[in-house]
Amino acid sequence: MAHTDNREDQEAQDRRKFLGKASKAAMVAGIVGGYGGFAAISLRYLYPTNTDDRLWLFVIETNRMRVGESIRYRGPSGETINITRQARTGDADDFIALSSVCPHLGCQVRWEAQNNRFYCPCHNGVFDPSGVATSGPPGDAGQSLSRYDLKVENGLLSIAVPPNRLAGAEQKGEILAAGDDISGPGHDPCLSCQQTPDTRMGSGGDPRLDNRPRRS
Repeated sequence: MAHTDNREDQEAQDRRKFLGKASKAAMVAGIVGGYGGFAAISLRYLYPTNTDDRLWLFVIETNRMRVGESIRYRGPSGETINITRQARTGDADDFIALSSVCPHLGCQVRWEAQNNRFYCPCHNGVFDPSGVATSGPPGDAGQSLSRYDLKVENGLLSIAVPPNRLAGAEQKGEILAAGDDISGPGHDPCLSCQQTPDTRMGSGGDPRLDNRPRRS
């Protein structure tokens, strides 16, 4: 009788050990699965496998741009881009699209056709026609302007930009006029802070904004 009781006790202990191990294994599997799923989502977000996750937008008819001419383009997410024509062979290699935001401190870079360069007026940053910095702080840091892909089909130039993922956002871009104010990324913070109220507002500035003494 005692032998039977000992055997039952041993079997009960074995069952408890098995259940304990099974419970721990299930818990570990759940944790690993949860973190693994989170890691997979994060990797897909940071390193998307779909290289076509971008938006192709029409820019301009190619025959409307001369060699050496540049236009300022704003994408659907507010990014500003310099698109310059450098040749006339009839394909996308005639053009180059570079971010107009200087990698140094975010000022606006503009194309200077007469000097065959992109120039940042904030700290005299100079970039060659391919967007590589050659002097100024960006040149010292070995920086370059970000580049966007282009394509030409039936005489129409299109650019590939990241889509605006905000709900209801309008997925289109626009060519900016020379006098358009640039707000958002790359707004020339150094130049704007050097301007006086009269300079910012023009000859019709509000005198209440200027506290300097005036001569009678």
